[in-house]
Amino acid sequence: MSYLVNLTVTHEPAIVVGAGTVALRKVLGLLDAGAEVTVIAPHLCEGIKELADSGKVTARQRPYQAGDLAGFRLAIAATDDEEVNRRVSQDARALGVPINVVDRPALCTFTLPATVKRGDLTLAVATEGRCPALARALREELGERYGEDYARLVEFMGRLRDEMILRGWESERIQAALSSLHAKGLIRYLDPAGRDALEGFVGAELGGDFLVPP
Repeated sequence: MSYLVNLTVTHEPAIVVGAGTVALRKVLGLLDAGAEVTVIAPHLCEGIKELADSGKVTARQRPYQAGDLAGFRLAIAATDDEEVNRRVSQDARALGVPINVVDRPALCTFTLPATVKRGDLTLAVATEGRCPALARALREELGERYGEDYARLVEFMGRLRDEMILRGWESERIQAALSSLHAKGLIRYLDPAGRDALEGFVGAELGGDFLVPP
């Protein structure tokens, strides 16, 4: 069994061993999360080469060596060489560096769920590494169900929560109020052209003196 966490890697050094198309996806995910990425591999795919040439990642175009993980906070192995993958896993464990070996859950200390991102909202699906294909299929279903309007919903509800905190509301009251707003269809009122309807809805639910954030 695993314990799902959400890591903050902004400005943290992360290393990806391997530079094929799978490694490229991992690199792009780390860059989106704000990590400072180093790639080690004898050969670079075109996408990683472009990232290196533009200075977005650091590339060491050579085979993996013992000691390469020193100083990194996160490691991903994405090679087609099982011996290299095992070495990276062993070295990471010895250093206490969290390690993900693509499609090899037995070699991992963490796995990566399939995710849908909508602004600050993240929906994740994990299968304990048993069936990544199913996780990806469910992610596609979630992506169809939860569109970009949910990014606006998270942003708006976050601003409502900030206002509630400023008013001194207790956490239980805040949770109940926000849950009720969502259940009663708050998302339908977030059209920028429908400000009056939004204010009317929030006012009716939270009280007429509750100011709707801009």
